[in-house]
This record gives sequence, C-alpha cells and structure tokens, in this order.
Amino acid sequence: MILVLFLFLALAGLLVLFLSGKKFGHLPTGARLVRIKRSPHYQSGRFKNLIPTPTRTEGVTNFRLFWDYLFGRHERLRPAGPVLSQKTNLMALSLAENVLVWFGHSSCFIQAEGQRWLIDPVFSPSASPFFFAIRAFAGSNCYRAGDLPEIDYLLLSHDHWDHLDYPTIMRLKFKVKSIICGLGVGAHLERWGFRPEQIIETDWNETTELGGGVRVHTQTARHFSGRGLHFNRTLWVSYVIETSRRRLYFGGDSGYGPHFMEIGARFGPFDLTILENGQYDANWKDIHMSPEEVLLAAADLRAVRLLPVHSGKFCISNHPWDEPLKRISTLSREEGIYLVTPRIGEQVNLDDIGQKWSAWWEEVQ
Repeated sequence: MILVLFLFLALAGLLVLFLSGKKFGHLPTGARLVRIKRSPHYQSGRFKNLIPTPTRTEGVTNFRLFWDYLFGRHERLRPAGPVLSQKTNLMALSLAENVLVWFGHSSCFIQAEGQRWLIDPVFSPSASPFFFAIRAFAGSNCYRAGDLPEIDYLLLSHDHWDHLDYPTIMRLKFKVKSIICGLGVGAHLERWGFRPEQIIETDWNETTELGGGVRVHTQTARHFSGRGLHFNRTLWVSYVIETSRRRLYFGGDSGYGPHFMEIGARFGPFDLTILENGQYDANWKDIHMSPEEVLLAAADLRAVRLLPVHSGKFCISNHPWDEPLKRISTLSREEGIYLVTPRIGEQVNLDDIGQKWSAWWEEVQ
C-alpha cells in the first residue's frame, strides 16, 4: 500500500513538473488580467462565445470521445505516401509581389502592399506537447523558420498546440517585429522572452493600425482555448486584414455561427477568405466546420475566393485525411465558389483572380 501511494505521488509530481514546463506558457496576471476582466466577453473567470458552444456535441460523453478516438474504426486518417509540396523561395520574393504561401494546416505567409505577415506558424514535426503525438504527414513539413524573411506582423488566432507552436515561435523570435494576438496570449509570449512592446493584445471588434493604410481588425470566432489544464483563459480570434487594395479574412478555428454574416456585412466582400476545413467530427460539431458549413460561411462573408485550410498536415480528427478537400471541391463547383487549393508551399498570386489549381490530393497515394 505504501509503495502504491509512493508511486502515485511520484507520478503526480512528474505530471505537475511537466505541466509547468516553459512550452505550456503562462496564465495572464497583473495588468494583463485587469484588462481581460474589463472585456465584455469574459465572465466568471473564463472567455465566453457569443452563442452556446459546447466542446462536445450534446449527449456525447468524455468516455465516448476517448473510446471512439482510440478504438473506433477510422480509415485513411493519414496518407500512405508523401504529401505533395512545392517550396517557394520566400527570401527571393520582391516586396513588390503580393503573394500568399500556405504551409499546411492553418499556417500561412502573406506579403501584400510591402508588408509581411505570418499566421499561426507550425514548423515542428508534431502539433502536441508530446513529440510522438499528432505527427506531421510525410512531405508536409518542408519549411523551417530559417526559410522565412523578416516578418512585420505575426498573427496568432489562439493558443492551441496546432496554432501556437513553442519551438517554431522560439526560432522565429529574432525575425518577428510585432505580434498581434487575442487577450491573454501575450502572457505565453512574455514567458518565452518576447518584449512587452512587441505584443499587441486585442479583443473582439478592435482595430490595429499598421501604417501604410493597412489595418488589422480582430474579430469573433466560435471556439475555445487552452494549453494545459486551464481552458478559456485566453481569447480565440479571427482577423480581417484591410489594405488600400484588398481585404483578406482569416477565420482561425471556428464553428459555424452568425458572426460570419456580421463580419461579411461590416467588412465584405473579401478578395480572399481563409477558412478552416478539416478536423471536424459529429462528436464536436460546434467547434469546427464541416465542408458544407465552410461554404455557408464563405457566402456569409461574401468571399470572392476561398482558401480552405486546417487539413493536409496533421490528423486531429476521425475523417480520412483528404476528405475535407474532396468534399469542398465537389460542393464548391455546385455552389459556384471559386476555390483556391495550392499545394503546401505553392505561391498564390493575390493579384491573379483567375489563377488555376490542381486537385493535388488525388495524386497522393
């Protein structure tokens, strides 16, 4: 009995030590927490969605989620062969070029009107605190922090591991001038050595002036946050990037909701809309979108072009790895939505609305 108790205490101590590791970041305190408490979206110690958003579908238990994830019959969760990629030399790009490069999952590089933005970069081989879990697909992780030029603004949608990657952020530290993030996320960044003056924390419906006629409007999303055992202490967001020539929208992680129509009415139409299309499941239908809902959101946002992301690199859900792209490609043709489907690393010309794309996922084994 004493031995069992000793082992239990030892394991508990190791768990506490692990969860206090630097990569887990830090909870907001001090002046940062004071500002959070003033937010109308923060109640009873947690950020809240605008409409009820359970992380599990009604009637689904934690046991069912666990059992289905580990023992459910799910086929083709990962590609049998390498994902096709095309590595653009970002260092060689002229600042006069207006381009986007997708790195897989939700990571994007955008250069427009002489400014460079990086969104939710994850260049690690896994999207998890455990190196052996949620491993990147073969061929999908072809970029490193050293491949990127100096970044004017790093945009972070929320603090989940597949969007805020500690090793990547640390390797980018000396390439990033400023960071825009949701309320509370700056506590992680400061623990990791970023200067307070680099960090611009924003609430929903706040605007950041970037100079040169460029603005970033922090907007609503329907999701949740957390890196350890604490949930919803930091804010999850979407972004409108507005320049003198174009409007871009990055939806972050979000279930479908009325916020898309509100954002579309206020800022649309969007020249390019980047929406999550992957990692959906009937067991958590409110926090991620199905391909059908992605197209509804694109219509609400008045999207001219749609880039579906949140797939192609990591398996976090139970659907076949290529199902999101297959389904949305078929549906977009039926709905008349212009779909942008680059390979990982392939250059998207923001000024060429007629740029053609291949169904690259059909060529993967």
